[in-house]
Amino acid sequence: MIVGLTQLAYIVATTLFIFALHWMNTPATARKGVFAGVAATAIAIIVTWAQPGVVHHVWIVIAIAAGFAVGIPLSQVPLTAVPQRTALSHAFGGLAAGLVGTAEYYLWLSEGPEHLTTFRMVAIIAEIILGYLTFTGSLMAAGKLQEVKWVPQRPVTYPMQNVSNFVLFGAALALAAALAHDPTAAWAPRLFPVIIVLALVFGVLLIMPIGGADMPTVIAILNGYAGLSAVAMGFVLDNKLLVTAGALDGSSGLILAIIMCKAMNRSFANVLFGAFGQVQQAKASGDEKVYKSETVEGAAQVLEQSNFVVIIPGYGMAVAQAQHKVRELYDQLKKRGITVKFAIHPVAGRMPGHMNVLLAEADIPYTDLVEMDEINPDMPQVDVALVVGANDVVNPAARTDKGSPIYGMPIIEADKARSVFAIKRSKNPGFAGIDNALYFSDRTWMLFGDAKHVLGELVKQLAGGSH
Repeated sequence: MIVGLTQLAYIVATTLFIFALHWMNTPATARKGVFAGVAATAIAIIVTWAQPGVVHHVWIVIAIAAGFAVGIPLSQVPLTAVPQRTALSHAFGGLAAGLVGTAEYYLWLSEGPEHLTTFRMVAIIAEIILGYLTFTGSLMAAGKLQEVKWVPQRPVTYPMQNVSNFVLFGAALALAAALAHDPTAAWAPRLFPVIIVLALVFGVLLIMPIGGADMPTVIAILNGYAGLSAVAMGFVLDNKLLVTAGALDGSSGLILAIIMCKAMNRSFANVLFGAFGQVQQAKASGDEKVYKSETVEGAAQVLEQSNFVVIIPGYGMAVAQAQHKVRELYDQLKKRGITVKFAIHPVAGRMPGHMNVLLAEADIPYTDLVEMDEINPDMPQVDVALVVGANDVVNPAARTDKGSPIYGMPIIEADKARSVFAIKRSKNPGFAGIDNALYFSDRTWMLFGDAKHVLGELVKQLAGGSH
């Protein structure tokens, strides 16, 4: 009876997880998707806790309390910190999988060799390698995104880096194969921690040569790794819900990573081993080019006389928390009968969907958010393209300069608009480390300053002109 109810509850939880992912597809149902995911997790915890084999209830209470103590502060971070918060979540998931695999190996080793079957050992090894490399890799990604002093944001490379990384990972796999072949050998308990250390080190070395420009893709890949480690954990614990939930998490993360790579016209191998951002720094140090600046008053006059305005948000908007000022500008332009659209690049910001979340927070109508492929054909008819803190995703060098490291990357073609205003905090290059050719175009005028302040001044000018 208990077994039947447990399996039924797991089926319900699995169904809720599937619907949670499905409802996340659109903002209209995203909130429902969050509630479905929370409900599924709660059901899984309660049903598992209720199993007769669970006897250490105090430890479970402590673990839940610790989860709340960490989870509640993490839920209150600003939207600009969501990417690193997501990376930390992946780190916790990977660590949990690794610790469970470690505990299960030593438990079964103490109970007798008959428990350590080849299948179980393969599952445990997959769990600890994926779990621990996800743990340290995600911590490195979070450090890069948070711009922690001791974690370099730019790629860190050294001679024979990829070769040494492959040798390290190959050594971990070779030791794992030996352990799976004879898990109860006298040397096995001492070999197990060596594999763990190699996985932890590999996670650090895997992320070190990856620059900030690739962090959206890296986060998605780490999400996939965390999901796969959960699948392995499900096989170790003989828990079907973990297998299905992990498979959903892993597959969605990998699919998202594929979408991100396609958006940048790059391969997984190039993202993981290409040290993107290292060469670009040298190119960025060339002769300084001249920007054309414009006043807020001048920009407001041009905007006021426009028929079609496209706003292109980027990470600078997120840093300045300027999404509400963007909404005010949107309202002012709409009052004048001006068509306003938001052009969304798949990798704008530091995580997939970053701009969509920020604009949704400011209640921008989702119908006015247009994907890159849909807006580009209309750009020649656009009177003003207003770039708010975006950089590499509007750089025409991706289309024209074969020597550029971002050549071939699909961009929002802001340079084809009749005029461009670019709001930028400084003259520093973006994540890719290269100058943006758009900013030196004859059609482009710079509005230097904090995006929130500049947008606020634009709104004041437009509001004053409406009386």
